Amino acid sequence: MIQPIHHTFGPHVTFGYWAQSVRVLLQPWKWKNGKAREQLRTTLQEHFEGNTFLFGSGRESLLALFRSLQLESGAEIIIQGYTCIALPNAIHAAGCTAVYADCTLENLNMDASAVERVITTRTRAILCQHTFGIPAEIVKLRALCTQKNIMLIEDIAHSIPEAKGEETLGSFGDYVMLSFGRDKAISGVAGGALISRNTGKEAALKNEEDQAKDLSISVIARLLLYPATYLKSRLLYNFFSLGKVILKLAKIGKFLIPILSLEEKRGYMSPRVHRLPNACAMLTLWEWKRLPKINAHRRTLTQYYRTAAQEHSWKFPSSITGELPLQKFPLFFRNADAFRDALKEQSIFLEDGWTGTAVCPRNIDHSVTDYTEGSCPQAEQSAQEILSLPTHPTMTKKRAERLIRILAELSSTFR
Repeated sequence: MIQPIHHTFGPHVTFGYWAQSVRVLLQPWKWKNGKAREQLRTTLQEHFEGNTFLFGSGRESLLALFRSLQLESGAEIIIQGYTCIALPNAIHAAGCTAVYADCTLENLNMDASAVERVITTRTRAILCQHTFGIPAEIVKLRALCTQKNIMLIEDIAHSIPEAKGEETLGSFGDYVMLSFGRDKAISGVAGGALISRNTGKEAALKNEEDQAKDLSISVIARLLLYPATYLKSRLLYNFFSLGKVILKLAKIGKFLIPILSLEEKRGYMSPRVHRLPNACAMLTLWEWKRLPKINAHRRTLTQYYRTAAQEHSWKFPSSITGELPLQKFPLFFRNADAFRDALKEQSIFLEDGWTGTAVCPRNIDHSVTDYTEGSCPQAEQSAQEILSLPTHPTMTKKRAERLIRILAELSSTFR
């Protein structure tokens, strides 16, 4: 029975991850509090050489940071076109304004020259995301921030380097944001962290964490049921459609917590931030210990996709090398939506939310994002043409080969 190829059906949920989630599920006295949270804090502090603050999600980490800095109303935070609505939502929740800089087709990240053009006297920070793990022009951005006396925030939710060093992702920012969501570099199902190298502002950031609320037991339980739900649905997806039934029943019963709530899609983010549950820290630590193995797997698939793309003359960001442990591998096709629709007939689901619009996903209320249509043309082109291939831990080399074979057949049909 062929299992679906996907971006979102429990991308980290291997049998080992599922077993670990069951062990955590059976220890409810450890769900809210325990040793794992402080162990994770210590691990991140040693790895990134900065003080670490833990929250319920990456976006909550950003909100806590912006509030701790006590920025004036309307202060400008520069982000890139081709991003997720979670970033402008966090900026707006802190009373600030999101300003967009165009990205480049070479790396899907903000263009340093475009960033410089939108800096004003109200600019307080540049938030640099390394999209899908492709390094941004971080050296140029670091120099620009130093010159203009602006804070640099690095978002490394998509790729965490297993090695430490001055030239690795996460080593340039005044602050570094990590997310432990279900599809990120490593997953605790939920959670986020903020690494600070700005010792003068850390008392306020610590206060934000101290004042954060605990997630309810029911919410934590739903998070811990996520691995089992998606493992079953994935294994049974094409067995008389039982997998589809499992997912539908889980959604009807509200067992699954959406990545973006309806309110967030409408531009509203709650001002309340939460503590990282110890249960999510336990899963995150389990994944952290396997980070070298996870990154090695991603590098193998990145190299395979890159070689295949070159052989078939498919367009992809030119800065991608085979050494990168990409969260996903982006290709560019003018009719990307047609490819995705055709691939669904083969149980291949490549809709990942990063398609169709400069601020993703496409089913949000775009009027609340501060984004002006046409202001970031390369970001808009990227979003229209992108077709990303999975590299997550449950994506095997055999499935990758099947994906490339089918994609090659379709590309000759659509040409």
